[in-house]
Order: sequence, then structure tokens, then C-alpha cells
Amino acid sequence: MDLKKKACIAIILACGIRKKMPRKRWIKKWMRKRDKLSHLNLINELRFCVDDFKNYFRMSDSSYDKLLTMVTPYLKKQDTHMRQAITPDEKLALTLRFLSTGRSFEDLKFSVIRSARAISTAVIDTCEALIYVVQEFIKVSK
Repeated sequence: MDLKKKACIAIILACGIRKKMPRKRWIKKWMRKRDKLSHLNLINELRFCVDDFKNYFRMSDSSYDKLLTMVTPYLKKQDTHMRQAITPDEKLALTLRFLSTGRSFEDLKFSVIRSARAISTAVIDTCEALIYVVQEFIKVSK
């Protein structure tokens, strides 16, 4: 092959190489700061102010703790090598916040520091657990 043919082939091959698209992140940078930014820090502080805790969750801290004890066996998941599981405490807190405020999952993700999909799954799981554990206390008319 002469030099011109080699040059043409090199140019054609160079033009055919696509630029690699940047990979989407597994988790956004601001979500990595979950330990600092999450509402769990606020909840820990609210436990020292009974009125504010009651205003935030629409229940007393003793009721919250009792409810948490009841649903924990149904919500507990194991951590994996890829990520930590959402704790039952966090699931219950975000579910109660969702139910009491009616905020969307997209809006709630900024205070919970979780993806809307993770929030959706957590709320569904927690509501199912709540229904199961409190069904003996709730009478439904026939």
C-alpha cells in the first residue's frame, strides 16, 4: 500500500471513532453528603424539643418510638457491598413526613437526600408494614 492510501484509511478511521459519552453517575455529588444534609440530623435535634417533634411528625416521640419498634422487623434490610440500606428509622420518618405534608417524592428528595425512586419504594414498604402492624387497632366497618 502506498503512503496516500494509508493516510486516507487513517483519516477515515479517525473520523469514524466516536467520542465516548460521559457515564451517568451512580449517585449525585450532593447526595453523597447524606450524613450531613439529611433530615435525620434535624430529627435527632427535635427529640430535645417535644413540641417541635410533635409538630414535625404529628405524634409524640414515645408514639413514634413505639411505632418504630413495631415496624422495624418488616423494614430492616441488609447492607450490601454496593451501598447501605435505608434504615427502618429513616423509612418511617420519611413516610410519616410524606403522609403528613403531601409533598411529592421529587420535592421530598431534597430534604431526605434520597432519590425519588428510593423514597417511593420506602414509602410503599413502610405503608404496607404500618397496615400490617396496626390492623388490630383499627376497626373497619363492614
